[in-house]
Amino acid sequence: MLKRLRALLTLTYAQKLFLLATIPLLLAVGAISVLVAFQSRQMAEREITELENQLISAKHDELQNYLQLARASISTQYNPAGPEDSEAKLKVTQILSAMTFGTEGYFFVYDYDGTNLVAPRQTNLITKNWRGLKDSQGTPIVDTLIALAKNGGGYHSYMFTKPSTGEDARMMAYVIGLQDWQWAIGTGVFVDDVLNSVAAARADVEQRVARTFLYIGAIALTAVLLVFLSGIFITVRERRLADAKLKELTQRIFDTQEEERMRVARELHDGISQILIGVRFALDLAWRRVQKGDVRAKESLEKSLDMLGGAISEVRRISRDLRPGVLDDLGLGPALKSMTEEFEERTGITMSLETVVFRNRLDEESKTALFRIAQEALTNIERHSGATEVHMSLRGHRKGATLIVRDNGRGIDMMDGKGRGIGLRNMQERMEQLDGTLTITRLTPGTLIDATVPLKHILPPKQFTARPSDIID
Repeated sequence: MLKRLRALLTLTYAQKLFLLATIPLLLAVGAISVLVAFQSRQMAEREITELENQLISAKHDELQNYLQLARASISTQYNPAGPEDSEAKLKVTQILSAMTFGTEGYFFVYDYDGTNLVAPRQTNLITKNWRGLKDSQGTPIVDTLIALAKNGGGYHSYMFTKPSTGEDARMMAYVIGLQDWQWAIGTGVFVDDVLNSVAAARADVEQRVARTFLYIGAIALTAVLLVFLSGIFITVRERRLADAKLKELTQRIFDTQEEERMRVARELHDGISQILIGVRFALDLAWRRVQKGDVRAKESLEKSLDMLGGAISEVRRISRDLRPGVLDDLGLGPALKSMTEEFEERTGITMSLETVVFRNRLDEESKTALFRIAQEALTNIERHSGATEVHMSLRGHRKGATLIVRDNGRGIDMMDGKGRGIGLRNMQERMEQLDGTLTITRLTPGTLIDATVPLKHILPPKQFTARPSDIID
């Protein structure tokens, strides 16, 4: 079970790349969605609040107009009447009872004690005292209306039974006081249309937000699909390029191996093979002289021994070229010194090796790479440059270690492609594997090769035990 879970949690490079591309995208899309929804709701809420205020203001104006009309209708009876004019009061209640509007609208009258005097659409309220009446939400109704009337008038909102349906609905009432008679006269309108308009506006906002989320989700899905398809395209393309590079590298390795085999075979044929053939002839000659009792047999044997010594030296040289033991035993400095001395002796080209006091704390890969680069550089100088002097330097510094090889030959021309053989490509690839740099510069005269390995290939002192041969001056 744990193995299966680990297999599920272990992601391939392509999956990691896909997640790395899609997770930030999804997070950004999610953040944008939340921000857009939040701002849309805020803006819509402001618009809805403004709409609601406008509608309520219109209702307020409507109620005031109704009350002005009612006041004008009863002014001929109310103005000349006294506080106890029961006849004028009766006429006023009759006038107000007859003034209805719309399907729900009417005027109501309460005296300051709470007794209902006028309610044409709800006659069951008349002559009853409604002090302490509250709506279904606990809001005082009559007490508040009377208090507003005593203070000159005002608006009050509460739940009240709708005459046409018998159900509770939100009412907006406006009341004024007839102070001489101690009456509160008012009217109200149900604000269902306002509430419905606000609810419809909020529903529209929610639909718009939902559509916005849908659009953003579609865009995000499209983006993820594009990332996925791009990843597949890039993966396929990179795999093809990698396969092509791998084939090229494999062919280059085969070419390098074949070239090295040809070199070793040529050296064996031209060197050791010829020496051994000469040894055989010398031994045959010595054997015949021994059979004849010729005193020159000793001379032939000595010549054979000398030739065998040469063969042994040649085998050692070939072995040293393949993998110098001094590099493993003594380090890079002595290996370069031995190589330059042998090169000078073999070619007659003047060699100089210079280093600062440098503890050779390079790891094995770096030592091998720098040695092979120096070896390849000297091979190219010998074959192509026509140089008479070569200067080689090895030094350590704060950024790593640098090998420099400079000659006074005809110089390499990097533009015409003649200098871009397998040897130079191998040098470049060795430095790339170490994250180092290889710079080849044409001088006047000569060529300069600069190979630098980074500091990470310098072993710390705790992992390095210095030997006398590791320090070169």
